Amino acid sequence: MTALDRLLVLAHGISRAAIWSGGALVLCAAILVATDVLLRNVFMVTFGGSDELAGYAFAIGTAWALSFTLLNRANVRVDALYALLPPRFCALLDIIALIALGIFACLLTWHAAVMLETSVSFSARATTPLQTPLWIPQSLWIAGLVMFVLTLALLLLRAALALLSGDLATVRRLAGACSIEESAAAEIAHTATLKPLE
Repeated sequence: MTALDRLLVLAHGISRAAIWSGGALVLCAAILVATDVLLRNVFMVTFGGSDELAGYAFAIGTAWALSFTLLNRANVRVDALYALLPPRFCALLDIIALIALGIFACLLTWHAAVMLETSVSFSARATTPLQTPLWIPQSLWIAGLVMFVLTLALLLLRAALALLSGDLATVRRLAGACSIEESAAAEIAHTATLKPLE
């Protein structure tokens, strides 16, 4: 196992922890919103700000899930012709797709960092009753974007080296679109781990 492969294993572990944390954050936000709606409709009281906090949770949770999605090849790919193309051409397309995604991710992260810098400079707060200092949710959101960019760079480097060495199977395993067979096998493997209801 190469150093890059070990880093990818580490990235898998970090992204798994991040997706669980992001999911927990979104779940807490859903519980908060549901409680607020229930209190408002039954007791005519509200603690306010639940929609604002839910928005932050959704943005942060989504950003933290990007790396996991990328590493597990769960991102949406339009692959109608992909399966019909020669393997070497498919590998080249996979690298081009990672480069294009990387350019977009870098631009998004750059603009997010500029926004954070502006928020810090002006001590910006949300124009809501909570008056949340915007640097807090923005920092957590950008942390997920930075993790995504670093993971993408690592994956691109490993896949490009595999392509240069002629290891098309590794390129497909790392960056290729999931085939129907692979998706079905993953679902079967997941189902086998589930415990039956008693």
